[in-house]
Amino acid sequence: MTIKIRILKWTATVLTLSGILTFYLDYYPYSMIPHGLGVVCWTVVGTITKDKPLLANFSLQIPIIIAGIFKYFQMS
Repeated sequence: MTIKIRILKWTATVLTLSGILTFYLDYYPYSMIPHGLGVVCWTVVGTITKDKPLLANFSLQIPIIIAGIFKYFQMS
């Protein structure tokens, strides 16, 4: 595994966990920002490494996050 992929994985991990933490600390909708960035990073890692379970998990979260963003702005 190259150092760039390793850095990307750790960045994705920190972002995803930060998004989960901020969600549970009730910082919605701001929690969608780090979580969404983490999900995109994990999707990139899954694409580079051709890891299908990783892609199935994180790439399917992207439309869910987009739906949440649309819902938030629709209700505002």
